[in-house]
Amino acid sequence: MINTLYLLCIGLTIGAVAVLGAVVAAVVFHSEIFLSVPLLSRYEEGKIMGEIFRRFSYWGYFMAALIAIYEVSRYKVMQIDKISILSGLGSIGTLLLFSAVYTPKILEYQGQGEAVMMDHAFDALHKASEIDFKILLVMLCILFIRRTYLMAVKG
Repeated sequence: MINTLYLLCIGLTIGAVAVLGAVVAAVVFHSEIFLSVPLLSRYEEGKIMGEIFRRFSYWGYFMAALIAIYEVSRYKVMQIDKISILSGLGSIGTLLLFSAVYTPKILEYQGQGEAVMMDHAFDALHKASEIDFKILLVMLCILFIRRTYLMAVKG
């Protein structure tokens, strides 16, 4: 049952990352298409997205801890391999980068006002957070597939 719950949590996180990245961000940052008139500035849309990601960060912290605990417990009973170790570490690293570094820094920039949002440092930070989010999705998918395989083979 613990194995199934672990896979479920990873699957939920994969879904959340995919939906936040591909659906929510696309709608929020193109609100003028759905509202027929541009009511929100890019800055205001960014503030909405920032709050969504701030709330997702709590789940990110939880998942980083869950992955660490579960994978260490699997290591102790020798139900782990290099792929699951690397994808687990990659998932933990990218979750913590997004939750503890990128999201707070982006929110800090937003707190300084709209003019700061045009800064090249902010743009670089934002691009890095997008890359991190994409790597997170890949790492979680690899971990999910590998963990499912190991559960089927080793029980």
